Amino acid sequence: MSVSIVSRTDWGAKPWAGNPTAVPSSRRAFFFVHYDGAHPIGYTGNKVPQTIDRAHRNQGWAGIGYNFVIDQDGTIYEGRGWNLQGAHCPGFNVTGIGVQIAIGGDQEPSDKALAACRALYEEACKKTGRTLAKKGHKDGIATKCPGEHLYAWVQAGMPAGDYQPAPGGSSGTPSTSTPTVARYQVTINGLTYGYGATGAHVTKVGEALVKRGFGKHYKEGPGPRWSDADTKNFSGFQVSLGFKGTAPHQAADGVPGEASLKALLGSLPAKVTAKPSPPKFPGRDKFGPGKSNAYITQLGQQLVRKGYGKHYTKGPGPKWSEADRKNVEAFQRAQDWTGSDADGLPGPETWSRLFS
Repeated sequence: MSVSIVSRTDWGAKPWAGNPTAVPSSRRAFFFVHYDGAHPIGYTGNKVPQTIDRAHRNQGWAGIGYNFVIDQDGTIYEGRGWNLQGAHCPGFNVTGIGVQIAIGGDQEPSDKALAACRALYEEACKKTGRTLAKKGHKDGIATKCPGEHLYAWVQAGMPAGDYQPAPGGSSGTPSTSTPTVARYQVTINGLTYGYGATGAHVTKVGEALVKRGFGKHYKEGPGPRWSDADTKNFSGFQVSLGFKGTAPHQAADGVPGEASLKALLGSLPAKVTAKPSPPKFPGRDKFGPGKSNAYITQLGQQLVRKGYGKHYTKGPGPKWSEADRKNVEAFQRAQDWTGSDADGLPGPETWSRLFS
């Protein structure tokens, strides 16, 4: 199936309310599938992207957050497109291309929509020069999105029309038929290493590689986000230690193991002490209109501590109010959540993030 995309101009998009960041295709590693939320979508055509664009602008965003949207007729609409950072899954808006299939609730996707999404995925792989990992929104954060039907389809390998799942499935770590650069992660003493990992410990590895003479792949940096350049440089260091095999998951693929990391740094990083667990979520039934209990006070006090208490004119207190709902909604939207994920009623993930 060839890919035909309705441009922003053709579906009537307004100019961006801001300047979404450009993202080079080399940063893309994932293809995220989304749905619209709890309610079925009963229309197709330009109204689909226009409705999403309006909703996202009302949340203070630059405009539609998905890279592309597909309606039930199988029509593909340009959102952020191929080259702009999305606003669809926290932590994956740069590395992930986000595509919404415009359905909701228990609505089933049409064959046309699935075929269009699969064709768009194939086009994305061509443009990035690699096989992108197939993901549902819930693989990135705790959410019901993309719903039962779409998530099962993603897990099955996104079969549609003439396309079939790759042997062994392909919803996991990005790979290519001809292995190039490893893009998985490992955790050593509580710190994450490998493509996409972030933190001062990543910069420390890069600086150590440069000091040892293994920095030739850096065009800039090193910095706090692990890139392909870090992997290639670390692979060179591993080879110098006598490790064999530079293909992904081989001993010198550029993803640190304890032995190679210790050889580079002189010692392994100290174990990271886990943060205290947030208090146990008391249950959804403790919150909402008509509810009154100590958990509501606890919630409100934490919202204030986190800077999300602007709607309180007094309190917070034990009786649920519209101010509680608005403050919770503001916190949820700050997580880049939309639709039913940002309804102002706390669930387990909202509670966990708020108290983390």
